[in-house]
Amino acid sequence: MSPLQRVASARPPNVIVFYTDDQGIGDLGCYGASDLKTPNLDALAASGARFTSMYSAAPVCSPSRAALLTGRYPLRCGVPNIVRSGADVVGLKGSEVTLAEALKQRGYRTGLAGKWHLGSAPESRPNAQGFDDFFGFHSGCVDYYSHIFYWGGGADPFHDLWRNQTEVFEDGRYLTELITREAKRFVAQNRSRPFFLYTAYNAPHYPMHAPKKYMDRFAGLSRERQVHAAMISAVDDGVGEILGLLDKLGLRNDTIVYFQSDNGATIETRAVPKGRIGGRNDPYRGFKFSLFEGGIRMPALLSWPGTIPAGQVIPEPVIAMDIFATLIRAAGARPPSDRKIDGLDIRAVAAEGKKSPHEMLFWAQGEQTAVRRGKWKLIQSGVLGPGAENRLQGDDAVFLADLERDPGERTNVRKHNPKLVADLSGRIQQWLEDVKSG
Repeated sequence: MSPLQRVASARPPNVIVFYTDDQGIGDLGCYGASDLKTPNLDALAASGARFTSMYSAAPVCSPSRAALLTGRYPLRCGVPNIVRSGADVVGLKGSEVTLAEALKQRGYRTGLAGKWHLGSAPESRPNAQGFDDFFGFHSGCVDYYSHIFYWGGGADPFHDLWRNQTEVFEDGRYLTELITREAKRFVAQNRSRPFFLYTAYNAPHYPMHAPKKYMDRFAGLSRERQVHAAMISAVDDGVGEILGLLDKLGLRNDTIVYFQSDNGATIETRAVPKGRIGGRNDPYRGFKFSLFEGGIRMPALLSWPGTIPAGQVIPEPVIAMDIFATLIRAAGARPPSDRKIDGLDIRAVAAEGKKSPHEMLFWAQGEQTAVRRGKWKLIQSGVLGPGAENRLQGDDAVFLADLERDPGERTNVRKHNPKLVADLSGRIQQWLEDVKSG
């Protein structure tokens, strides 16, 4: 039997997905960061596959999460942009089928600890989207100690921390540590049955808060980089605690673990003063909100002892929607048959060195659109980050990059390849018509 065929009929593998927020690919030791320490995530990378061309389906929070959980492009699953924060906001519609719902049909107990950001209306809440157990918040971000949302956008400040449908209060407790606590509780309570745990840390998203014990680990860094590193260090500790619990319970070899950030690091002034940088997307160009590589090429790790060989480095271009299809197949569950699923099973890519199953990958964010086919990537109406000053103008408003020669997308070669630009532009238009039709 091939390792990829090992799905126990009595008990399929447990699944844990770790998802961080605004963490760049240059913010992990195993991706080359030398000024911060992430020993637990580095060990996770060493235990399985580290992707070097894993893409988010969007450069911002909500659509990236919707795509991960449904296996569908954001435009197709109805979450093309950031879901606003507030009461009774519809985000992900009840008609969508999430990974949690699909795995429940295979007998999984499902849990979410952390950030949701896919709506607060009854049909959009985690418990209505397949999660049996929810502890966390509905909005885009909250204060790490008061757990209050206070960033405007049409909403007055409000407290946003919930256990299932009940508001709970943990004033003064650091949210990253609360998320770890709840994830460990879920694992311990469900050790005797297959479980799916979505651990969605909101770190290192603003507000930039970290306890002194984490700040002290990075005393020599600039203030912006120090707090960013400290917030990631708290996440790394949490990942280590959860994986340590799996080891203690004898579950590690029977658990698939996936880690990814939702989008690239940000230069929003709510996170760092203008002109300064906390998170890093090195060596890629662009930040959160951008369809350049820095906004969408993510740190991503996939570990499944006994199936995915240790120490794999995977350069093939794949996308977070593939995790939906991959985990469903690994669990022996069935994907929804009444809708288009854009993600594809990439177990063979991670475990056997196979090529990417995708001919092309597409993105749309606001006015921006992009496509990658092989080494070529075309971006239309591109931006490098938030704000009008980061919008590309003139010749660079249509940007063609050869990612083999120029992974940082510094040189626009569109004038040398007019037929290719026309072809890829046409492919984008065809894709837009397809995903908008559902």
